Amino acid sequence: MDYSDGGASLPSTGTDAKKHLVRYFYDPEVGNYCYGKEHFMVPNRIRMAHHLMVRYNIHKHFEMKIPPRTKLKDFASFHSEEYVDFLSSVSPENVNHPSKKSNVERFNISEDCPVFEGLIEFCKSSVGGSIGSAVTLNQNDADIAINWAGGLHHAKKDAASGFCYVNDIVLGILELLKTHKRVLYIDIDVHHGDGVEEAFFTTDRVMTVSFHQFGGNFFPGTGKVSDVGENKGKYYALNVPLKDGMDDESFRGLFHPIVQKIMDVYQPNVVVLQSGADSLAGDKLGCFNLSVKGHADCLRFLRSFNVPLMVLGGGGYTITNVARCWCYEVSSLF
Repeated sequence: MDYSDGGASLPSTGTDAKKHLVRYFYDPEVGNYCYGKEHFMVPNRIRMAHHLMVRYNIHKHFEMKIPPRTKLKDFASFHSEEYVDFLSSVSPENVNHPSKKSNVERFNISEDCPVFEGLIEFCKSSVGGSIGSAVTLNQNDADIAINWAGGLHHAKKDAASGFCYVNDIVLGILELLKTHKRVLYIDIDVHHGDGVEEAFFTTDRVMTVSFHQFGGNFFPGTGKVSDVGENKGKYYALNVPLKDGMDDESFRGLFHPIVQKIMDVYQPNVVVLQSGADSLAGDKLGCFNLSVKGHADCLRFLRSFNVPLMVLGGGGYTITNVARCWCYEVSSLF
């Protein structure tokens, strides 16, 4: 296998002179999917972010692609065959049928992860954007690839969790590993990136780093400092559990030195950023106090290393804030 073995080489200064080629994946249909009228997860926030970018003419600075619709067999690179079969066959009309009952419980279908119209197509779109982003970076067709419909970091190998059904991040990283020797995954969602950490807990080819709220009954309850990986992956999982109320200065004071050290030592060939916007102040579920600029500082800092970068969405439940944040973060790349 032909690995690209050049790691991080440029010091981070917070800005850089290089003009980056950006490819942005967006499905115009993504805003049509609905978890339910009262559900916290609203896919339309992705459409809102896109329309803001168009209104501000930001879209003229990047190449936009409709994500390829993935096939079910692509899901099986990580997810179990039985779970994929269930997702592809279940619908609002048959979910309560006696033949589905045992699998509904087994695969954690619940109020948090309901069955809604078009569920499997939504998953295909999300995964298509992330695998498409990975292929783009593998082929050196862009320096930065963006998929705001991705970042669904809680999905497990054989279960839905935390509004997530198929783990597009894991599938995207597996695609990156076909070309790149070392992948760094960084998660700034207010919730711990448990599904991604679990998937790569025993390998040194993927380092997972999660900055998240921790303590009490806060979901998902994982991500302790002592969770560092196992076997070959020992010390390749890093968790930064934080108390509520984190502001820009406090977050930056942790993020910059930690990430700088990781880039210096691990020297990844490519970086994946899960840019969940539920770490913004005023989120309906998160309890951090980051501003849009403070949140975007993480992306700017990573960009300054001039290492190929995949940028994904994630959480974010005050949807106007999410749209503003993701629009601003794309604009900060130019």
